[in-house]
Order: sequence, then structure tokens, then C-alpha cells
Amino acid sequence: MRVVIAEDAAILRELLAQMLTMRGHEVCATVADADAFREAVAAHRPDVTVVDIRMPPTHTDDGLRAAIDIRREHPGTGVLLFSQYVETKYATRLLAEGSAGVGYLLKERVSNVAEFTDALSRVASGGTALDPEVVTQLAGAGRRTEELASLTGRERVVLTLMAEGRSNAAIAQSLHVSAGTVEKHVAAIFGKLGLPVSEDRNRRVLAVIRYLHRD
Repeated sequence: MRVVIAEDAAILRELLAQMLTMRGHEVCATVADADAFREAVAAHRPDVTVVDIRMPPTHTDDGLRAAIDIRREHPGTGVLLFSQYVETKYATRLLAEGSAGVGYLLKERVSNVAEFTDALSRVASGGTALDPEVVTQLAGAGRRTEELASLTGRERVVLTLMAEGRSNAAIAQSLHVSAGTVEKHVAAIFGKLGLPVSEDRNRRVLAVIRYLHRD
């Protein structure tokens, strides 16, 4: 992967760069503010970016606003938000642009190198990687629609794991069931959410969007 890192904490910024480089990825640029982030993405056209939400110049939502701009201007570039806290309003704003190629992890996850790089790879390939705590808070923020109310308890658990970006195999391992059982649950979820087979649209991503945006 070709990666641009935007993080104003110098030690964490260099740690991320070293970690990714050691795993064979190319870190195109490391920057410390939102404007430099925009410029680096335009110059290097990376596969994926890692960006802190709160960055200079205002230390509020500068990183998020830059990420939203980048998704509009460079739609093939994955964006992984990286924050110390769960900030659901910011996650919702990013997901409102579409959840393909989007992630949101808490900074504590960087201690698990394999988990972090796996999430980054999913985002780079157009998938979704949401921190379990982010999913929990987003899922509890709105009302359940009639479609979602039709899901069984186990189907909602499977959909939550899908929102985290887990594959069917990973879901099966987590729930201690067979891959075939998970496939049946996923098919049932798609059917109840009215998501027909389509060559052009990722039904897993659409299901996640429907799950996290239910007003």
C-alpha cells in the first residue's frame, strides 16, 4: 500500500510510519496539519490515508474536514480516521459520504499491529473498518427502522460484525459457527434490507450504511 499519514503528535506519526514501512508498505508522506495533508494526497495519490480528526490549525475537526474533501476530490483514496476518543458526530459526517473505503479506529488499536494494518488494508481495498466501540455508539444513536426491526438477534450481531469490516470467515470464528451458517445469516440480512444482487454495488457496504444511518 501507498500511505499518507496526517498526525500532529510527532512520536505517534513516526511510529505509524516505521510500523508500516517495516511491513513492506510505502509511506509517501507524513504531515502534521490538515492543509499539508490535502497537499500530500494531491501530490502522491496514495491508496489510503491515516488522519487524526483533531489537527492544526484549530485542533477541532480539521482532519475530518480534510478527509471529507479528499474523498470528494480523490474518490479512490481510502480514509482511515484515527482518534483518541469515539466522536460519533464526526464518524457520521464521514460515513454520510459513503462507507466504501472508510475506517475509524481508536488510537489504542495501534498497539495491535496486525489488527491495525489489516484494517488499513481493508480500507485501501474499498472496504470498511470501524472500531467496535464506534459501531456500538453509532448503532445506539438512532431509532431502529422497520427493516432493521425485522432482523433476528443473531442477524443483528452478524451485521454489527460486518460493520466492523470482518469477513464471513472472521465472523464465523468470532461466533463459533460454521462459515455456511454465517453465509445464511448474511443472505437473510440482504433480503430483509432489500439489497438485491448487483454487479456494481457492494451489498455489504450498503447494509452497513443502512445499519448506521437509521433515522
